[in-house]
Amino acid sequence: MANIDTKEYSTESPSVKSRLTWLWSEYSVIIAFVIIYIGASAMNPRFLDINNQLNILMQVSIIGIIALGMTVVMLSGGIDLSVGSVLALAGVISVLALNASGSILVGVFTALLVGSFAGFLNGLMVAKGRIASFIATLGMMAGARSIALYIAEGGSVSGEVSGFTAIANNNLWIFDFPVIIFFVMAVLIYVLMHKTRFGRYVYALGSNEKAAMLSAIRVDRIKIGVYTLIGTLVGIAAVIETSRLNSISSSSSGSQYELDAIAAVIIGGTRMTGGRGKIIGTIFGILILGILNNMMNLMNVSPHLQGFVKGLIIIIAVVFQKRE
Repeated sequence: MANIDTKEYSTESPSVKSRLTWLWSEYSVIIAFVIIYIGASAMNPRFLDINNQLNILMQVSIIGIIALGMTVVMLSGGIDLSVGSVLALAGVISVLALNASGSILVGVFTALLVGSFAGFLNGLMVAKGRIASFIATLGMMAGARSIALYIAEGGSVSGEVSGFTAIANNNLWIFDFPVIIFFVMAVLIYVLMHKTRFGRYVYALGSNEKAAMLSAIRVDRIKIGVYTLIGTLVGIAAVIETSRLNSISSSSSGSQYELDAIAAVIIGGTRMTGGRGKIIGTIFGILILGILNNMMNLMNVSPHLQGFVKGLIIIIAVVFQKRE
């Protein structure tokens, strides 16, 4: 009888363990979000205030939009370090176009055009120039920031058209427009990545580029499309950033946005090597960053230490990925 009981236990144990492993592998970021949310609620009662919750969503909206594009890039096996500088460049040029034309539509279209063109150039360097994405986008980061500084003469550029600030400062019910734009973009990118051929090709490219080429996938076109997509999303983020304060700083706007976006993507479970990850994971990843930033502010943690916390979280997330 003892042998039978032992055998039954050994048969059931691996099954339970495998289920728990699968649960953690698929939903670890959601579990982490719930734990952090409950912990933040217990640590500071002001955290649960509805205005504070809405403020968190507003604070993460811009980085969230960029992180959606970064997810697609990292799923393809690449990375984009230029998003912060491209945001500043797109913002500066769009404000100049806005002031010159007096049209909000022209200003918005200009930001999208500049962002998507910068992304297109990144895609060309990676796909056709065979330059590593880290190097190509690092060069774009330096170049875009330099051009923005030159055009704005190292300072800020302010909008002169009334109504432009309504894009980022109005709301629908209790939600600010940037938050709504973020979630709309999240739905669109989710559909793109999980319901279309383009999304399947991106996953295939990130999993094994040579196998993707042998499967007759136009790898170069997918790479160019991926970087153009993130550039367009950066253009949208630039419009929101500029509209919020009705100005853009050529030196500080977009600074370290690439680090926050990459952090959100990694926390969300997307692998640095590509081929595995989910848009929903990135959404929870950016919310986790938003909650942590908010809690550190509520607890009067020095802003100089907040970067250390983000770096520690990235390292922990990568360690867990390697253990899977």
